[in-house]
Amino acid sequence: MADFDLDLFVIGGGSGGVRAARLAAQMGKRVAIAEEYRFGGTCVIRGCVPKKLFVYASQFPEHFADAVGYGWTLGETRFDWPTLVANKDREIARLEGLYRKGLDTAGARIIDGRAELLDRHTVRVGDSTLTAKHILVATGGRPNPHQALPGHEHCIFSNEAFDLPALPRSIAIEGGGYIAVEFANIFHGLGVETALVYRGKEILGRFDGDMRRGVHEAMEAKGIRILCHEIFESVQKRTDGRLDAQLKSGGKETFDQVMLAIGRIPNTEGLGLEKAGVETGVKGEILVDDHSRTSIENIWAIGDVTDRVQLTPVAIHEAMCFIETVFRDNPTKVDHEDIATAVFSQPEIGTVGLSEEAAQERYGDLEIYRASFRPMRHTLSGRREKMIMKLVVDAATRRVVGAHVMGPDAGEMAQLLAIPIKAKLTKDVFDRTMAVHPTAAEELVTMYKPTYLVRGGERVDPS
Repeated sequence: MADFDLDLFVIGGGSGGVRAARLAAQMGKRVAIAEEYRFGGTCVIRGCVPKKLFVYASQFPEHFADAVGYGWTLGETRFDWPTLVANKDREIARLEGLYRKGLDTAGARIIDGRAELLDRHTVRVGDSTLTAKHILVATGGRPNPHQALPGHEHCIFSNEAFDLPALPRSIAIEGGGYIAVEFANIFHGLGVETALVYRGKEILGRFDGDMRRGVHEAMEAKGIRILCHEIFESVQKRTDGRLDAQLKSGGKETFDQVMLAIGRIPNTEGLGLEKAGVETGVKGEILVDDHSRTSIENIWAIGDVTDRVQLTPVAIHEAMCFIETVFRDNPTKVDHEDIATAVFSQPEIGTVGLSEEAAQERYGDLEIYRASFRPMRHTLSGRREKMIMKLVVDAATRRVVGAHVMGPDAGEMAQLLAIPIKAKLTKDVFDRTMAVHPTAAEELVTMYKPTYLVRGGERVDPS
């Protein structure tokens, strides 16, 4: 048996890579982890965490307005962008420190630098080389630079949006996924004139149709312009620094900033994958089996670099399955079914399981339970924004196969709804569950009669 320097070498210090390295080191394995930038990855450094902090910041104007209906009198308010950015940076530095501390405490060797595979067991970082019995690639992804767009070099991406030197007066965001939608709401809430440009028929593809339409209508009601069936054909920088964006429809508009949020691509360039014989797909993603094993037996990959499900908790789950499979002699397949997720738009979306459209394709006949109402918190404020709750039920088994919420705290509800959906509980269990009153979530267990049925692809009145 070959003698290796390490039991495990992890390339990439994001959530998935750090979890795998820490767990393996805690088991007494010889572990090293290399990261070329900062530990924490996309989520902590330039994704979920700073995004959620910015979402909170952007919600305060509505909170201030709503407070009047509850008897509060507020004075003049003012927002300071540099303060938000500085405080965000302080929190990210704190979190990165915790990631490093966790690795160090577990006994993992931390290497600051870019790692490259030389062969299936050898990794080079700078002038040093190390051999490992197992290698785990967890290098994540990055925004698609959209280099085919003339003038793309004048645009920003989600990475740069967190550290702009000044808040723009106006911005156009191209894209219709959760990143584009969330940033459109963030910038609008901070007082920026905002337009969202999307090539498709409706924003938030693959989400439930009621959620997509509900968020679209709410965003437009707030004053965000949404241009569907539209794309940028070019972006030109003017002498005053502003940007002229040429639209496919023939119009031209001027903005202070143009942000591109049209997908993400795996970070696989320059890793030496070809030297090790690791196969990749058309996007450059690392191809893996159900256990996250690549085409090379001792090389594994998890997280966004595999382009399976690009969510931080998924990468962490994949890391834990990897540990079970490789170091605990318990082969564990990754389960990508019924993953709860949230879009931190305003209003927020929380969802788990199948959309009505996807459930119809899989099961055919459905029972749909849907409620739309103004949440209690809006009654005294006078805000007209509605909340939507929806359960998708397989008619044959009465199993709840999808749950969707639009409104305050929807993400929190989705996390809890993931448990009964994952447990494959039926609508009868929901019906036997007593409500907590007064809450918005009680609607999920008090919708006793279906709003409509789906039969043969058509909506049918249940009566």
